[in-house]
Amino acid sequence: MADLDGLATSSDIAKLGDLAAEAGLQRVSMLAWRDLDDPEAGGSEVHASTVARLWAEAGIEVTMRTSFAAGHAQMGWRNGYRVIRKAGRYMVFPRAAFSEMMCWHGGRDGLVEIWNGMPFMSPLWARTPHVTWLHHVHADMWNMTLPPKLAALGRTLESTIAPKFYRRTPVVTLSNSSKHELVDELGFRPSMVHVVPPGIDPRFSPGGTKSETPLVVAVGRLVPVKRFDLLVEVLVALHERHPAMEAVIVGEGYRREQLEMQIHEAGAERYIHLRGRIDDDEVIDLYRRAWVLTSASAREGWGMTVTEAAACGTPAVVTRIAGHSDAVSEGESGLLGHGRDELVNGLDRVLADPGLRDRLSTGARRHAARFTWAATARGTLEVLAAEAIRRRRHN
Repeated sequence: MADLDGLATSSDIAKLGDLAAEAGLQRVSMLAWRDLDDPEAGGSEVHASTVARLWAEAGIEVTMRTSFAAGHAQMGWRNGYRVIRKAGRYMVFPRAAFSEMMCWHGGRDGLVEIWNGMPFMSPLWARTPHVTWLHHVHADMWNMTLPPKLAALGRTLESTIAPKFYRRTPVVTLSNSSKHELVDELGFRPSMVHVVPPGIDPRFSPGGTKSETPLVVAVGRLVPVKRFDLLVEVLVALHERHPAMEAVIVGEGYRREQLEMQIHEAGAERYIHLRGRIDDDEVIDLYRRAWVLTSASAREGWGMTVTEAAACGTPAVVTRIAGHSDAVSEGESGLLGHGRDELVNGLDRVLADPGLRDRLSTGARRHAARFTWAATARGTLEVLAAEAIRRRRHN
């Protein structure tokens, strides 16, 4: 059958349309903190945009409300769904909520709130069926990005105040390990938290040839939670064991200057390269040539770069955190580690042992093959559809 850039077959799209029709979901609104065109967009924005695209292809009228993105119109269309970009990073929360309450730009049959640190508090005002995407608990991320008093307020809102209002709202998260966090740390009922992993674009696939010398790749926003400062320490220590190693860090963010200074002070400019933002074709080429992908991130809902690289046949050595614990099948597609020393030792093992590297590469491709965007779009819609049908039966 025909496909949508390989993301879904026409049969997949037809099934989405049938499910939406059965649940009466003709128009769906999404509330997101950042837009895909935001310079700091990451995995959460890719996830939301891809699901919105597939739902739109299935005939659902999708409107995404998000914050203003410099250089882009306040209102436009992307891949079949409407994008409304109004207000700044903080004012987007009350403005988007009020706009939805007033049904500006049309009504809706269902609502998806993306709770990314700060909630839109949709259970207080949404009268139509609604679900919340909550990828992970932010916890210590607040201290990494905000002054102490604001960080304390953010932690209290996330851990104590907001969850009370979401007890009866179906929650969608990306991994079983993140579900455990939401249940254990925020007190959600297990039956209300649904796990729907993200997909992988079929462009991420094996090809080309591996680098002749050890090549380590890391991809992500240069922000505190990704802990690239720790990763630089890891790479400097690793280079002492593998003098021919090179490392490429892909991504932009406000910590770039600090990282450049750290690399310079370590005398590592010859072998640690900050590539900035590059296009997808270059990223895929790097994944294919790399011997291993790594991440020292402190918090992830999943770790999409991990499974993208895996689909290209590149294993991962990453921090043992929620999200990573599902994105990596430990011992099959990669290795997990706590802290600097365990990351150094894990990377050392992969670089030094061709047999281990080949086995993990095969396992990485096998593990990645389980995840498709068609399954993500359908699994997420099933949660919203079930809520719509439940409400209809009780009214």
